[in-house]
Amino acid sequence: MTLFSKIVAGEIPSYRCAENEEFYAFLDISPLSQGHTLVIPKREEDYFFDLTDEELSRMMVFTKRVARAIKTAFPCLKVGMAVLGLEVNHAHIHLVPMKTEGDMDFRKEKLQLSAEEMQQTAHKILTTFEAEK
Repeated sequence: MTLFSKIVAGEIPSYRCAENEEFYAFLDISPLSQGHTLVIPKREEDYFFDLTDEELSRMMVFTKRVARAIKTAFPCLKVGMAVLGLEVNHAHIHLVPMKTEGDMDFRKEKLQLSAEEMQQTAHKILTTFEAEK
């Protein structure tokens, strides 16, 4: 069972930003910028491109809604998307609020946000996501 599967199962806490029957979005605990969110399928699959065409399609529609919520909650020029997948063996998408392309540099120093800031950030995204249903 992957770290992300344990998060979905509630065995490890997370800062939930959005959820449906198939997908779960939560804050990255080492964010590049405030609002940096991960989107995962609840079904454990290591490689993003091993998801079925139908799952990928539904995941992208869900991800689009999450990105809209992030952009509304944390005004930015765009929300960048990256599929890396080497750090955790569970398919996932990074969504990063961007003001410059440098905001997507995964080598840069990560933000250090307090638990309260993380909770407020997740709540802001979640309430925006839910308001758009």
